[in-house]
Amino acid sequence: MRRTKIICTIGPNTQDYKSLLRLAELGMNVVRLNMSHGDHIWHSQVIKAIKSINSKGKYSLSILMDTKGPEVRTGDLKHQLILKKGDIFNFTISRQAKYQQNTVEVNYDGFIDDIKIDDIILIDGGMISFRVKNKTKNDAVCECLDGGTLTSRRHLNIRGKSARLPTITKKDWEDIKFGIKEGFDFIALSFVKNRATIEEVKTYLKKQKAPIDVIAKIESAQSIPYIDEIIESSDGVMVARGDLGAELPIEEVPLIQEEIVSQCLASGKPVIVATHLLESMIENPTPTRAEVTDIFLAVRQKADAIMLSGETAVGLYPYKAVSVMSTVAERIEKRVFEDKEINIAVTSDPKTEVARSASILANNLNSAAILVFTRRGYMGTLVSKCRPNSSIYAFTNMTSVRRRLNLYWGVASFRVKFSNNPEHTIQRAVEVLKNKHLFKKNDQVVIVSDILAGKEYVETVQIRRIN
Repeated sequence: MRRTKIICTIGPNTQDYKSLLRLAELGMNVVRLNMSHGDHIWHSQVIKAIKSINSKGKYSLSILMDTKGPEVRTGDLKHQLILKKGDIFNFTISRQAKYQQNTVEVNYDGFIDDIKIDDIILIDGGMISFRVKNKTKNDAVCECLDGGTLTSRRHLNIRGKSARLPTITKKDWEDIKFGIKEGFDFIALSFVKNRATIEEVKTYLKKQKAPIDVIAKIESAQSIPYIDEIIESSDGVMVARGDLGAELPIEEVPLIQEEIVSQCLASGKPVIVATHLLESMIENPTPTRAEVTDIFLAVRQKADAIMLSGETAVGLYPYKAVSVMSTVAERIEKRVFEDKEINIAVTSDPKTEVARSASILANNLNSAAILVFTRRGYMGTLVSKCRPNSSIYAFTNMTSVRRRLNLYWGVASFRVKFSNNPEHTIQRAVEVLKNKHLFKKNDQVVIVSDILAGKEYVETVQIRRIN
């Protein structure tokens, strides 16, 4: 079983039931809905199709909502502009019906205040770049450094700086309310800068009694000094390398990725590596060798999930992209995960020690699987944190918990009815796995479950052989 999970962004090329089902068959675990595109009616139609697939029982796709956030974008153009190196170009915050030639409006009124002479302005992460030569009250006069074709509503960054905008916009709050109504599993907050925004959203979700986990997107230069508190306060992290690479020197991005993945592993928080993993497959049927190596690095770092964006939303080869990602990840895992050592520090938390002990046993005994019985999903996440070599089969009596466990490394989740007699629950789970042909006769497994001792349930670790 592939341990590294795959997240697919849904767009015009993959929005219908058949397309979504095909993506699931090829290995998609989590569906990403990007709220920067499409209205609520469009997203509702996609969600309806996802729920229909889940209702059949074979798949339990999670839904991740990605907020638009406070994006800085250019305005509308009557026609595209072809810019060449050395051209003088103006960015303006004035709101006029007509602009002079080689000028585009910016949607953020504080843009001029944020920039200084010699700052570098990037379009779409660097597809076109400019140096600020001069500025007035409303305009930034720039020289084009790297030319290209400018179209309407393109994303803007200032190298090394983050826009002084609130992390959550009015649109984001409307989208969060929509996500609660539709029963999303995860909310990915864009341009998180510190813990305050995460705690604000989590408090709101708690008041609404919405069991939705909050994923912090690391894509802002301003977030890096606060990465420890962001990881601590969030339910998971996404390393969004596109905007991160625009705001920081590109050579820093792989180092930051490695550091964040390592910190999330130590904290037991799921971590997603996103952006440009198979970018060339938006237009080409095969990936570059560098892209395959990029997947290798994320898998080797033991990230919980890797994500496809434009590749599956608007790309020409969405199914091939998922197939390539799944095949490469699975092949790499077979070579990488041969170490029996469990690199989790000893703690004073009993549940963590139960998970660690079960993982050590499974590795030392070459067990076929670890069976985890979890009502809230917590024990399943703890075993995932240990990164054991054995498959992790998590059983829960909650459909929402089953979906959320889809994001965690190595966990295949199932829903079973829990009995007051834990042994009955274990036997039900074993039958589920037998029916799915996930066991061979005489396979040895490690079971993490509670048993009734007097009037209390006590966590236990068992070793069994399947008949």
